[in-house]
Amino acid sequence: MKLRLSVQYGVARAGLPADSALRRWAHAALKGLRRRRVALGLRIVGITESAALNGRFRRKSYPTNVLSFPFEAPPGTRSDILGDLVICAPVVRREAHTQRKPVNAHWAHMVVHGILHLRGYDHRKRQDAAVMEKMEIRLLKELGYANPYIQ
Repeated sequence: MKLRLSVQYGVARAGLPADSALRRWAHAALKGLRRRRVALGLRIVGITESAALNGRFRRKSYPTNVLSFPFEAPPGTRSDILGDLVICAPVVRREAHTQRKPVNAHWAHMVVHGILHLRGYDHRKRQDAAVMEKMEIRLLKELGYANPYIQ
């Protein structure tokens, strides 16, 4: 599969994962998707932008680690666009520290988690959460990372 990944930075790039790592994690999360081409946007933001987007689209008044915005092509059209992810760098850093996880492992988890949402997976119901978590654990293991749900 050919991936067209567009990465935007709303924060300084120092200390953030390399584009090559983001691309590798995205490819892993797209494994098994039956498309020849996928276009995906990824924006890395700070606290203020994350909180504003979370407030606008989820009615939550705080920043969050990852937001997923699936793209729906107009009826009768086809598109390579899967959607957009917004990841809040300070939240990811803080969570990794609090959960005592390597920062890159948590970044990989957020990219995989967000893309699985774009693919239609969710965790609102216990059964759906179990399916999504199992997939995340498997994909992250293939990437060389530990189970993100064990602390």
